[in-house]
Amino acid sequence: MADNKNLQSVLTEKRLFAPQPEFVARARLDPERLQALHAAAARDHVGFWADLGRKELSWHTPFGKALDDSKAPNYQWFGDGKLNASANCLDRHLGAKGDKIAIRFEGEPGDRKNYTYKELHAEVCRVANALKSFGVKKGDRVVIYMPMVPEAVMAMQACARIGAIHSIVFGGFSSSSLKDRIEDAGAKVLITADGGHRAGHIVELKKAADEALSQGCKTIEKVLVLKRTRHEVAFDVKRDVWWHDVVGQQKPSCDPEWVDAEHPLFLLYTSGSTGKPKGIQHSTGGYLLGAMTSCQWVFDLRDDDVFWCTADVGWITGHSYVCYGPLANGATILMYEGAPTVPDAGRFWKIAQDHAVTIFYTAPTAIRALMKLGDDWPKKYDLSKLRLLGSVGEPINPEAWMWYHTVIGKERLPIVDTWWQTETGSIMISPIPGAVPTKPGSCTKPLPGIAVEVVDEAGEILRDKDAGGYLVVTKPWPSMLRTIWGDNERYLKTYWSQFHNKYYVAGDSTHRDEDGYYWILGRIDDVLNVSGHRLGTMEIESALVSHPKVAEAAVVGRPHEVKGESVFAFVICRGERPHGAEAEKLAKELREHVGREIGALAKPDDIRFADNLPKTRSGKIMRRLLRSIAKGEEITQDVSTLENPAIVAQLAGKA
Repeated sequence: MADNKNLQSVLTEKRLFAPQPEFVARARLDPERLQALHAAAARDHVGFWADLGRKELSWHTPFGKALDDSKAPNYQWFGDGKLNASANCLDRHLGAKGDKIAIRFEGEPGDRKNYTYKELHAEVCRVANALKSFGVKKGDRVVIYMPMVPEAVMAMQACARIGAIHSIVFGGFSSSSLKDRIEDAGAKVLITADGGHRAGHIVELKKAADEALSQGCKTIEKVLVLKRTRHEVAFDVKRDVWWHDVVGQQKPSCDPEWVDAEHPLFLLYTSGSTGKPKGIQHSTGGYLLGAMTSCQWVFDLRDDDVFWCTADVGWITGHSYVCYGPLANGATILMYEGAPTVPDAGRFWKIAQDHAVTIFYTAPTAIRALMKLGDDWPKKYDLSKLRLLGSVGEPINPEAWMWYHTVIGKERLPIVDTWWQTETGSIMISPIPGAVPTKPGSCTKPLPGIAVEVVDEAGEILRDKDAGGYLVVTKPWPSMLRTIWGDNERYLKTYWSQFHNKYYVAGDSTHRDEDGYYWILGRIDDVLNVSGHRLGTMEIESALVSHPKVAEAAVVGRPHEVKGESVFAFVICRGERPHGAEAEKLAKELREHVGREIGALAKPDDIRFADNLPKTRSGKIMRRLLRSIAKGEEITQDVSTLENPAIVAQLAGKA
């Protein structure tokens, strides 16, 4: 890592928030029970997961061997057992929880619909039978390109029910992205909708699907189309079928297809990749166990909870904490179709009030956007039912964490800041809300059964209490990715080869503090080398956002002939964007502020003010785009997936 052994951390966050006694008193895991789980995993890592697998999952054929590492790092878990993911999510709840609401739905236009477990089971069976009528069988791939509506979950569960492998393509992706994923998966059926509602507009899903299919996709035999927006769309009567015409005619029962635990449950293509799509392949048994147990531990899940994970099912968070984890636990989930600011900035908080949401799990970008809109909006609504808050998707800066804590959590609710990835399948590092004190900006410590370390560039584990470097996972875990679809060599090279197949390499830089708490500093690619010092971009962003005039910031590196790299910051202010002399004055003020907060070496050489950052509809910041802008390069990236493509010209200083 350049000349210095460790990645340097310049964050000096010392605030510590202990779990509230009243929360601890009712928590699934208190400090003593959490310690017992960690001790059991330390004594027998494989046996720990085997015991959980037998206890938590419903097996048609129990497994004998928990872990097969004979072809490591292509690990297999519970391989000789048979089960079905849909049966685990639905069938086993029909007796005791059949009349319990499984899904509460609200569309952006304001329409609402509830489904009990019995009703959801019947609808899933109908969709499964429809797919079977198209000739879909075990092992076939089905691509789902839908809005955030209950039918998307039904489609996922229906695929799982018959042993088909689903691959969700996020509804914000372009037709070319959809085409690439259909072709890589070799999908037989595409499930889509006429459109979806987003930010007051119709998202033209069917139109994009038709464009994708017109460019290739020779394996697609049928397109199942949900009538959601009811606007007129093109229809190929030889290929396209309406959901209501075919699904409504099916029987509400369908026996589950029992599959090996290692049978692929889904493929999920990682976002933002260049070149050939990278289809992350997850298993059925191990993945489901990780989603289930993490739901229980991290969210302290109870029978009376209303769990709202705001992620779209097009992302791994929507798979694990909308479709599979909560339903396998028999929970009630909330699904919302649209944008958080339609018709106004109070929409999220009104939904939380109206549906009596108890657990709220969202992304730092959403938190910062809502924070920018002011404290008055959440204060208009009754959020007293909330008991737990969560953060996912990227490191959360301390300033946003504190706003979440004080304004939304009223200084009484635990915040679970979770670190995990598409590839890990489920949460890996997070506070346990009834047992682990939290620090603003830290995801704290690994979950039971998850073994992580910090290593240097040579792969040596850094034993110091205060260490910075690469984040790696040192032992296999059940919900880990199995391979990259059709390209195992790429799997080995991307995730394992850097340290000779010894560790799973997360691709994130991290700092572990003296208390053993982990601070994710961003992707290794986002680490700046400024005059020989390696700094995580997240820390500089946090320093900028701690200034009272700043709502959000993104930092990238720019080549510098003396320093190697200089710090280039894109800043979004609270209130109006400054111009001219006002902008120059604020830029100087912010440089001095960063210098005071974390040192002169982190001062941005360039600060550019904008109205917003380039974000996908999931809230991800397109950092590759920002790096190109900082370097003054011509923008060649596909910006069709951006929520706000018009912002690019402003960021480039052309508007």
